[in-house]
Amino acid sequence: MAEQDDVLQLIDDTESPPEDSSARKWKIAVIDDDHAVHEGTRFALSDYNLNGSTLEILSAYSAAEGRTLMRDNPDIAAVLLDVIMETDVAGLELVEYIRNEIKNETVRIILRTGQPGQAPERRVIVQYDINDYKAKTELTADKLFTSLTAALRSYQQLERMVQTRRGLEIIIDAASTLYDFKSMQRLAEGVLTQLASLLNVDCAGILVLRDNGNAAAADFSVLACSGCYSRFIGTTSSKSLDPDLRQMVEAAFQRRKNEFADHRSVLYLRTGSGREVVVLLQAERPLSDTDRALVEIFSSRLSIAFDNVILYRQLHEANTQLEDRVAQRTRALMQANRRLSAQWLRLQRANGFKNEILGTVAHDLKNPLGVILGRTEMLTELIGAGSSKESITAQVDHIRDATKRLTSMVDHLISDAMADAFDITIRREPVDVAALVNEVSEANLPSAINKQQSIAVSGPQHFVTMCDADRIREAIDNLLSNAIKYSPIGGKITVTVSHEGENTVIRIADQGPGLSPEDLGRLFGRFQRLSAKPTAGESSTGLGLSIVKRIIDMHGGHVTAESPGPGQGSTFTVTLPATEPS
Repeated sequence: MAEQDDVLQLIDDTESPPEDSSARKWKIAVIDDDHAVHEGTRFALSDYNLNGSTLEILSAYSAAEGRTLMRDNPDIAAVLLDVIMETDVAGLELVEYIRNEIKNETVRIILRTGQPGQAPERRVIVQYDINDYKAKTELTADKLFTSLTAALRSYQQLERMVQTRRGLEIIIDAASTLYDFKSMQRLAEGVLTQLASLLNVDCAGILVLRDNGNAAAADFSVLACSGCYSRFIGTTSSKSLDPDLRQMVEAAFQRRKNEFADHRSVLYLRTGSGREVVVLLQAERPLSDTDRALVEIFSSRLSIAFDNVILYRQLHEANTQLEDRVAQRTRALMQANRRLSAQWLRLQRANGFKNEILGTVAHDLKNPLGVILGRTEMLTELIGAGSSKESITAQVDHIRDATKRLTSMVDHLISDAMADAFDITIRREPVDVAALVNEVSEANLPSAINKQQSIAVSGPQHFVTMCDADRIREAIDNLLSNAIKYSPIGGKITVTVSHEGENTVIRIADQGPGLSPEDLGRLFGRFQRLSAKPTAGESSTGLGLSIVKRIIDMHGGHVTAESPGPGQGSTFTVTLPATEPS
């Protein structure tokens, strides 16, 4: 993707538009069962012009006709699509057909509807792969011009991405040959093939290599040929080339830069190991600015590929020594992947809850608030007008009812949040707790370094505890991050793992402000706040310690906290039962 981003940036920086798109006709489709809509659209876009390009408007008067139109014209750039035609969801079903059945991902789809309530905008935008959603009443000529122009520019960018991706995919497919013993020649042949595919044109080519030891000499090696140069296949020495061809290659070595002519292009690159490569291309058509930009980016990536071939044997020898380290790293990555999976599930759950909150706040909670505000204004007017007590009491009753509904909704939301947060299950497995604590400490070390703190970890190795690794990691991470929050700048945090009888004991001690008797009494309650303030402006503790206690309780253990006194720090102790040596 990095290469593709570079290509697109270079293309966007080009002063003139690409030759292949400067005088084109954009195909757009109008799919609507209302003939007046077709006529109005054609009239509104009759003088449309974008960088010299005009429109070819195709019409379909039903979803069935729209399917045929889209299937027969894969180069349609944009679709103005009605939602309600044969059925209330005919337009939405056509979107599914375009995206999922005929696999057209580049066409830009603008939904137009005369009845917005039939298909709510938010649901449609989220559920269907469309690019804009407009009511017919709001889509004036100017807004239609704006929406269509944005869609066509987006389609043009996607077209460029498709063109560049073709060449990049070929490069990726050829990458596996770089580690072949004879892959220098294969790579050279692949480069010529990739360039032809990248430019989407038939072209002849020849690729030559000059060793760094021959920089002062005129000789070079011919690695690959294609097209009209195929007669030189098998040639190893430059002396077998035609004089004119040899002279062009030698001139390229002297210039040491790329050169583009009408139908002939010469690419030059120098590898990190000092070798020089020249590629001569003879194309059927002149290269556009876009083509040249693609070739420039492509050639800038080739030096590493050629050096990789030279380094093949060295890498092969080093690979033997690295096998053990790779196996260890693989195990670590598997553990990290499990952690990421668990975190992803938690993020999904949090995101779902967030969306529910937003939706509720946007709709359900605003309704009773509207009632309260409205009734309050009416109550104010009644009082000012000297109305009867019965009228005022009735408005107060309305306010009270709306407030009760609002309070009930808030209570339900809090209840759901608590249920989600404490929906914890465990899966016991043999875990080296000391190694796990080390991993958590390393993950939190950047936060400690930011506060000039140090983390000291000690504990026996290879002593197995039967527990849920992900859950215990979550608990230790919560306690350690709290220690970092509450410890002063330059403070020291100590984490120890020990075995007392058949229990594994983890202690996390900090040099923070300590815990008051009031804190110790309510420490693991839900939504509690400590009297001490975290340093560096960080947020204070919420559900974290309650979740820690829940995790440890489910393991049959317990977690405690103690503090010698104010300003003397605090120590959290986690005790897990049922340990056994590995």
